[in-house]
Amino acid sequence: MHIEQIYEDIPILKTDRLILRKITIQDLDDMFEYASDKEVAQYVTWSAHKTISDTRNFIEDILDKYQKKQIAPWGIELKDNGKFIGTIDFVSWQTKNNCAEIGYALSKKYWGKGLVTEATKEIMAFGFNKMDLVRIQAKCISDNIASSKVMKKNGMVLEGTMRQSYLRDKVYKDMDLYAILKEEYKPTKP
Repeated sequence: MHIEQIYEDIPILKTDRLILRKITIQDLDDMFEYASDKEVAQYVTWSAHKTISDTRNFIEDILDKYQKKQIAPWGIELKDNGKFIGTIDFVSWQTKNNCAEIGYALSKKYWGKGLVTEATKEIMAFGFNKMDLVRIQAKCISDNIASSKVMKKNGMVLEGTMRQSYLRDKVYKDMDLYAILKEEYKPTKP
């Protein structure tokens, strides 16, 4: 399987409460709302957006990746009201090894509602069923309890802690590595 085949036209995925779809420039205000929140940014690989231009540049980079058929995120949209509330994607994909890594960010207003768990479950199903992955992994800063719960709820197992492997705001942070193998994956949909 080649990256271009999957990302030629990133498919719309649906869950009970969410639509996972391409990000558009119309998502600018909603994305800035959560991407400028320092609490959201404390656990992701990007810094909090300081201006709407930061968010516009971020979206333009994503749109460029779509155009070039490269790995790019899905936007997370609430089905009931069309609100754009976050992103989820495979941040890396080793096609030779059939292994990919999931990453996500969600508006603080929607934390603790199981939405990222739901989106992750859908992305995992896509990865195992459409991308022919044999392993899906995810990393989080060790003190990000909520993210580790998302991984565990989706059947991922803690494989270890990568000590002081991530520099954030001039402080080295430990990262926990979680993973699930295709043979361990138990889909919830028929």
